[in-house]
Amino acid sequence: MTGQYRIVVLGAGYAGLAAARRLRGAPGAQVTVVDARAEFVERVRLHQLAAGQRVTRRDLRATLERRGIRFVHGTAIGIDTAGRRLTLADGGTVDYDTLIYALGSHADLESVAGVRDYALSVATAADVDAMRPPHGRVIVVGGGSTGIEVAAELAESRPDLPVALVSSEEPGAWLSDRAREHIRTTLDRLGVRVRAGVKVVEVLADGVRTAEGEHLPAETVLWTTGFAVPELAARAGLAVDARGRVLVDEDLRTSDPDIHAAGDCAVITVADGRELRMACATAIPVASHAAAVVAARLRGAQPPALRFRYHFQCLSLGRRDGVIQFLRPDDTPTPRVLTGRPAAWVKEGIVRGAARVVRP
Repeated sequence: MTGQYRIVVLGAGYAGLAAARRLRGAPGAQVTVVDARAEFVERVRLHQLAAGQRVTRRDLRATLERRGIRFVHGTAIGIDTAGRRLTLADGGTVDYDTLIYALGSHADLESVAGVRDYALSVATAADVDAMRPPHGRVIVVGGGSTGIEVAAELAESRPDLPVALVSSEEPGAWLSDRAREHIRTTLDRLGVRVRAGVKVVEVLADGVRTAEGEHLPAETVLWTTGFAVPELAARAGLAVDARGRVLVDEDLRTSDPDIHAAGDCAVITVADGRELRMACATAIPVASHAAAVVAARLRGAQPPALRFRYHFQCLSLGRRDGVIQFLRPDDTPTPRVLTGRPAAWVKEGIVRGAARVVRP
């Protein structure tokens, strides 16, 4: 190092890249991004990748270093908080003065029997890169955003595959009546068989078993429900919740004053006590705020207050349909919904906008 203040961002997802972008050019600071992957693939397009579509991949080193941000390709396996140092799997180390912890989340493969052995996941780019192409009868487990998008994308892209969506709740249960009705109508149009109110308790080599003991046969099971976070923060002694997510204050600072956290791996609450959900719409602005706090402290200025609200939630239903659910500031749905092809256009525009935000 040259005596510059060392800011290290651990994780090159939406949160990590948004933070690095905000800190680029901070006077007297060198910004370094550390990630186990050499490429950035938009997480909100992984359902497209799983359906066999081409998705843009960005070389992280080229993208970051031409903007003056150092990139280290490596897997962090330890954080020495006393020495302010990351240890990498290859034996290397990265020293920091301030660390922004933004490792995101991954699929929970342990809570339900058989998931790790027999199910496929679309939670991360590594999951999708490693997965075999879906074949035969396909069961998508989970009626959340990911499950809905995966089922619709597969049914539209691969009409040769019989696709079923199995969920303990109605798909899109948290949305308005109109949004849920459009989702169900579109899935029916695409030929997706929906089994709502069915809880999967085990994944088998030839399908799934429900809580009622029913066997639902399938050659491919896609698991889209439940997320977990890396254990690195807990192992380092940072304060975490029961799920291992890092606890932070209003400045996104962890129990270690030299470490901030943002994105899916952090428990982020706002003034009224609400906990923000795991989402790209949360990760980008919150990580930008964490970076703004760091930048303000470097200048000796008062850190800004976190001001956050949701505006809408977007779901793809294939390439030609979608749902834009308008939200109140507290993330509850309003009656206002945009559907069909206009919603697909809006969703695509938002996704492209997110990609621009995280491109330093």
